[in-house]
Amino acid sequence: MEMPSFQSIQFTDQSPLQTQLQTHLRNWICEGRLQPGTKLPSSRRLSSELGVSRNTITIVIEQLRSEGFLDTFQGKGVYVAESLPLNINGINHIDWQYKVAKPELSNFAKELAAKPLSEHGFTLPFTPGIPDLDAFPTKIWNTLQRRHHSRTCLMGYDGNQGYQSLREALAEYLRLSRGVRCGANQIIITHGAQQAISLCAQILINNEDDVLVENPGYMGAKKAFKARGAHMTPCDLGDNGLEINALVSMSNKTGPYKLLYCTPTHQYPLGGILPASDRLKLLDWAAKNNTWIIEDDYDSEFHFHHNPVAALQGMAAHTPVIYMGSFSKTMFPALRLGYLVVPQELAELFIKAKSFMSGESPLLPQAVIADFILEGHFTRHLRRMRQLYQEKWQHLHTLLQDKLHNKVTPIAKSAGMHLAIKIPNCDDINLAKALKKEGFGSSPLSSYYLDTPTMTGLVLGFANTTTQQREKLVITLNRLITHTN
Repeated sequence: MEMPSFQSIQFTDQSPLQTQLQTHLRNWICEGRLQPGTKLPSSRRLSSELGVSRNTITIVIEQLRSEGFLDTFQGKGVYVAESLPLNINGINHIDWQYKVAKPELSNFAKELAAKPLSEHGFTLPFTPGIPDLDAFPTKIWNTLQRRHHSRTCLMGYDGNQGYQSLREALAEYLRLSRGVRCGANQIIITHGAQQAISLCAQILINNEDDVLVENPGYMGAKKAFKARGAHMTPCDLGDNGLEINALVSMSNKTGPYKLLYCTPTHQYPLGGILPASDRLKLLDWAAKNNTWIIEDDYDSEFHFHHNPVAALQGMAAHTPVIYMGSFSKTMFPALRLGYLVVPQELAELFIKAKSFMSGESPLLPQAVIADFILEGHFTRHLRRMRQLYQEKWQHLHTLLQDKLHNKVTPIAKSAGMHLAIKIPNCDDINLAKALKKEGFGSSPLSSYYLDTPTMTGLVLGFANTTTQQREKLVITLNRLITHTN
């Protein structure tokens, strides 16, 4: 084949000459204009023909040689690599002869493939789980970040358990505020609440073990147990959360349940608060049945008419309770940091499991949170948010009662960052989609059930909303419900 004329290469001002020349030569090789074994002109000649410096030619040749397109031989020159196939039709389109299906995926992957992709996406007003981001003390946070951002010790590794100062500050806060029995050596910092549950699933249960979950309950927990291959059994709820008497009477033909996931201090999504007597019964049941309890302390800091309810974990010593929490609701979701409080004898196992699953959590935000807690900013922020969320909760609740009293029923629990509403005979999945088109977030209540839903409605996160948005939502909701009915 005749050597193509390099003078035909046209350069533009859109990118560096070096990049353009690399692309042209690479394409010529892939298109077959430069066949394997073809000798290229000398760098001096190429420089003259192309009107570029020899240094640029040398750099381009060296790059293509490192990519395997060219071979250089001392005293002989530069050649198109002999090892290249003759049927290249593009840099990323080699015509491989073995055109077969990809290797088979796991059963878990096949189940995922059959489900629609569900992601948070852009944060909309009324998206559950989003705090009031505008009310966060950003100036204080930025000051603390500047204090730490140039510390080189936070740019390396520190340990899978988490930053020592954060664990110490968190242990003190949890002891005083939540009644948790713990020391810093029992705390594992995680990549959010989801990893906390996944770690528990890895450590506490085996594939096909039986676990109990609240019904309706947190979807993230169900995902973690599903990924572990566990068998999930729904637990009935009453006005205050778990129906303890029903739980005690449950029997499992294959043996004891290995684990119970629950939100006793503020049930998610219905909002019930388990009375102290029932929490003690729950501990007794777990001890007698040799069952682990994962206590998700969801939204527990935001009780409006009384102090937060003490954690189940701290009601007695040596309980089979793993306590978990997150900074996503109390601070902001983008931190992606949560924590576990585990029995001392399990701490090393959880640290090892975290090293297998993800490794360390980012150090800089941990150091900033530690100071945020130690200097009292965290407690003051929670106090302000508790008052603010109470006002927002009351406003939304009043609007729903006044404007939609004959169409929806608020499940009125005076705590948390969301309000669940019952809407009888409603296709709540399509209703949530319609609300999203109108610019409002929500979650269909039916999606929180493990089995056939007994209620339909919506879960509305009011924390990240304004007065005008709450008023507009109620008007929009009234129109959509009327239209669908």
